[in-house]
Amino acid sequence: MPGSPMIELRGVRKEYEPGSGRGRRPVVALDGITLMVPRGETWAVVGPNGAGKTTLFGVLLGFLHPTAGAVRIDGESPRRYLRRRGAGYLPERFRLPGEWTVRGALLALARLEGLHGAAAGAAVDRVIGEFGLGEHAGKPLGALSRGLLQRVGLAQALLADRELVVFDEPTEGLDPLWRIRFRELVARLGREGRTVLVASHELAEVERIAERAVLLEGGRVREVLEIARGEGEPRRYLLELAAPAPSLADAFPGAVPAPEGGARYVVTVADAAELSGRLAALLATGAVLVAVHPAAEALEDRVRRVLSGGGA
Repeated sequence: MPGSPMIELRGVRKEYEPGSGRGRRPVVALDGITLMVPRGETWAVVGPNGAGKTTLFGVLLGFLHPTAGAVRIDGESPRRYLRRRGAGYLPERFRLPGEWTVRGALLALARLEGLHGAAAGAAVDRVIGEFGLGEHAGKPLGALSRGLLQRVGLAQALLADRELVVFDEPTEGLDPLWRIRFRELVARLGREGRTVLVASHELAEVERIAERAVLLEGGRVREVLEIARGEGEPRRYLLELAAPAPSLADAFPGAVPAPEGGARYVVTVADAAELSGRLAALLATGAVLVAVHPAAEALEDRVRRVLSGGGA
């Protein structure tokens, strides 16, 4: 049921054994993490390098055992939940043997997901189409660009129909168009009632896709920042283009020049999904997008304030 707890972490601590040398203390990667993520919501995990984001995902997905505390997914231990129901997962560093082809790799991973025969082939065909990999299906992974390899990683995360989907740095290497399509993907997963977790350094991207952002620092939760707006409340964004584009008025009716001048405009949309669709239409006309930011205070500014001790 939407809104009910999907993920619970209570007092989770993770220590690693220190390196050689007498008297050295364990390295604390997570220190008393307590969180409750409702079912069907999209949450982001943000923070500086070394904050504990990837370790947190490792504990949540059962790759790592917590030193202390409890982790539950839908009331079960991570390993029991994953054995029974699985999860879609894109690791931060997605790597497979370079000689494997795109289709061969996806078929192998489909079998690991419990798909076989025609079901595996259908799942692979679906994600190859969804992520624009058709012309690359026979290529070895080692010959792909960073962006194409990331799209293969996203595709394998969605081979099976999983209620829990976890992305670690999902937009790394993606070009602007595929970043837009990733936002559309996350919006669709949300509409389907999936619970989505995203770890990212790119706070502007987080602000477009997540309902809440967990700010980690030094293995501790500093704040859980609310991002979601009221249902149906319009959102204002600042668009910066490389040059004025006549097609802007068609893609974004009501766009007005921004006070900063130049090829910058303030646009109003209903939600992130509408923004993504209109941006895709604008880019299809040949317009060159430099940046897009929420017109309200950016998440980046809020995070900076908390980390500097100013509070949320």
